[in-house]
Amino acid sequence: MNSMPYTTGRSSGHYKGARPRVPMFGVKRLVKGSIVVAFVGVTVVLLCNFWIVYSTRSQVYFNMDELPTNEVGLVLGTSKSVKSGNENLFFRYRMEATARLWKIGKIKHIILSGNNDSEYYNEPSDMKKALLRMGIPESDMTLDYAGYRTFDSVVRCKQVFNQDKITIISQNFHNARALYIGNHQGMKAVAFAAQDVPGGYSWRTLIREYLARPLAVLDVYIVHPQPIMENKEIR
Repeated sequence: MNSMPYTTGRSSGHYKGARPRVPMFGVKRLVKGSIVVAFVGVTVVLLCNFWIVYSTRSQVYFNMDELPTNEVGLVLGTSKSVKSGNENLFFRYRMEATARLWKIGKIKHIILSGNNDSEYYNEPSDMKKALLRMGIPESDMTLDYAGYRTFDSVVRCKQVFNQDKITIISQNFHNARALYIGNHQGMKAVAFAAQDVPGGYSWRTLIREYLARPLAVLDVYIVHPQPIMENKEIR
């Protein structure tokens, strides 16, 4: 009597209920690769932030008495209110600093540069209204309606308004990036640091600035974007 050979079915590499092997080697390589990419990315961001702040530190002033006098001040725009509808302290403190600098003669003419992407959102116009209430005459203000980004505001100041010796006015964290862009445009710029907001007031703004600095390096050395050359208010 012939007997059937006994087999467990393992010799063929699979049997009922078996699960496919997980390619652990591939997963490990993916994890290691992701860690390396993340490490490199974080390092680049940190280096860009350090270099932009370090290379412009001597151009930022906190004391109005020590600030050099320039004919023109460039005010970098921001919204007058936050999403909740409350007053934006970044906006308020920039306007107060600008008015004080004009009144003590540190600047004589003001370029208000900001975003005007619709008839309902007009940073330059909002800044102008605020400064008018503080006693600054309209004749001493020029509105730049196409300052969609800090890069645009600085480059347009030189290329559209023909100014290359200016005082930039914004909060300290923002001034460094604007000065860095201006330096690579061949401008002779200093900056006044407006009063900063309380700690924790807007983490989103600070994080965005931290990430915007590496993009500024890309703009300066690689991308070379061209801002809009016209200056037309959207109504």
